[in-house]
Amino acid sequence: MEVSDAKRLKALEEENRKPKKLLAESMLDVAALKEALGKNF
Repeated sequence: MEVSDAKRLKALEEENRKPKKLLAESMLDVAALKEALGKNF
């Protein structure tokens, strides 16, 4: 692997981290709402 490949990989990993974090946060929000409503979905 060349240095440019490693830099590109790091950039792609950083790019992927953002939507994964947003998804995780929204899943936590949904879980909290379900618990607050007391429903079993």
